Amino acid sequence: MFIDSRSVEEGKVIETTVCIIGAGVAGITMALEMEKQGIDAILLESGGYKADPETRDLYRGENVGVPYEFADGCRSRFLGGSSNCWGGWCRPLDPWDFEKRDWVADSGWPFGLDELRPFYARTHQLLQLGENNFDPAYWEAAIHRPDVRRHPFTSGRVRDTISQFSPPVRFGKVYRDQLLGAKSVRVFLYANALNIDTDADARNVTKVDIATLTGRRFAIRAKQFVLATGGIENARLLLSSNKVQKAGLGNGNDLVGRYFMDHPRIMSAKVNFKKEWARNKLYDIKYHYQNKAVSAHGTFISSQFALTQSVLEKEKLLNARSWFYSVFRGENTEGAEALIRAKQAVLGKDQPGYSMTGDVFTMLAHPVDTACFGLARLLQPRPLITEVKIQTIVEAEPNRDSRVTLSAKKDALGLNRVIVDWQVTELVKRTFDRTVAHIADELKRGGVADVELDEPLEGKPWPAQLEGTWHHMGTTRMHDSDKQGVVDRNLKVHGMGNLYVAGSSVFPTVGANFPTITIAALTLRLASHLGRVIKGDDATTTLVASSGLPLKSDTSESLPMAASAMHMPGDLALQMGKK
Repeated sequence: MFIDSRSVEEGKVIETTVCIIGAGVAGITMALEMEKQGIDAILLESGGYKADPETRDLYRGENVGVPYEFADGCRSRFLGGSSNCWGGWCRPLDPWDFEKRDWVADSGWPFGLDELRPFYARTHQLLQLGENNFDPAYWEAAIHRPDVRRHPFTSGRVRDTISQFSPPVRFGKVYRDQLLGAKSVRVFLYANALNIDTDADARNVTKVDIATLTGRRFAIRAKQFVLATGGIENARLLLSSNKVQKAGLGNGNDLVGRYFMDHPRIMSAKVNFKKEWARNKLYDIKYHYQNKAVSAHGTFISSQFALTQSVLEKEKLLNARSWFYSVFRGENTEGAEALIRAKQAVLGKDQPGYSMTGDVFTMLAHPVDTACFGLARLLQPRPLITEVKIQTIVEAEPNRDSRVTLSAKKDALGLNRVIVDWQVTELVKRTFDRTVAHIADELKRGGVADVELDEPLEGKPWPAQLEGTWHHMGTTRMHDSDKQGVVDRNLKVHGMGNLYVAGSSVFPTVGANFPTITIAALTLRLASHLGRVIKGDDATTTLVASSGLPLKSDTSESLPMAASAMHMPGDLALQMGKK
């Protein structure tokens, strides 16, 4: 059921068992799991079914660190959250990403990869991935094409890794019908969480205060609360909820908002292929991204270079991933950029202030650049490649001083906006330098290519081409100790009895893989835990046993809503199908 919050009775207090704040990947995954377990839940979404400028503005804030965009175009404040602008890359974290490393400050998860393996397996259905297999040799054999070949690896210092592509799943579209027909879950659209209210000693959440941009105010009361609004907004809402704890909820040790991380990304070097390797598609983002030629068993895949664990340990480096990036004629020109924006507009990507008319005139003013780039992207002819570079993303090193704080400026709802201070350490620079150097040597040893390296980054200011990947992580980090983390291993806020946090803000360290699959796996794990907690608290609620295996809808009991559920009048329940 979908409910338009702008029509809810003013001052109404609505009761449920689980209140989920945020309807992105984590929030919708949690809601679907609550439905499978027959647990009454409310899912709160700030926006509607598509982007709107007034809701989008609530994300805006100030950047004071490394030049960085974190609002417009890289987050989506409507049903489905950031899955609306997600590229679909999926690969679990490496085993050592979970481990304590003596050269990486504040590294280590409370548990290892084995804890998440069964939940990673379950994400394949949720994210519409292929089989749970990331072995490069398996995929090379399955694709079986002369232009999709693994490079030789002879030094023991470099390896290749496989990522699978989700279509990508847009959660707000793909799972809309399931949410629409849910018996135990109600989705409130245009519902903005203003404050997480607690009892007098801030041990338990009592309700969440809700506001719409039209001025309507009401509240959700629940037994359990899950905060799932993203790596920046999770911290923002905890810091803003300061009526009882002046520093904000969960912030007794000044950790909320700290350790903000993203994956820094840089293009570098120049690759000169040997003739026999010049047409290989497996490692080039321009050729392996969602390309049918690089697919098997109905699954699109790509391959990246990474250093082996032994090299990371020996040289005390962070994790990283690299791939080739073919540059086409006309690329990075005004005409090419206009063409890219126009394509994104046709695909429905959120681009604030976008003008199709302006871009049409830009393309007409630069016809050669526009045509060459468009032809290259469409047909991918090798003669239109001007050069090949190496693109690398590096694991962010946890850093207390990289953080999200509150600004004195306020948004339309009266909430303090955010200040983002993204700080990237020298170890990241050294990891960029050494990763690309090792890959260059490996390519030469294997007779694949000669590589002209750029000047080292270490010891110099960050170059202008440094950019993030808009993976907002770490601001409510997980740790068994409340002195070092905001949430415990079960993602419950330290010192609180019924407030959990879901999403990449809980990552203590982040590896060098895209976070969506790990967000989904952690949320499935949290849903399993929360179901057991509720079963212990409420003997009238029957749960489907969770063994870490997929819960099939034909064997899951669908139970009535809890007696405390407030059923909305028919004129307020908007039975909205797909638009």
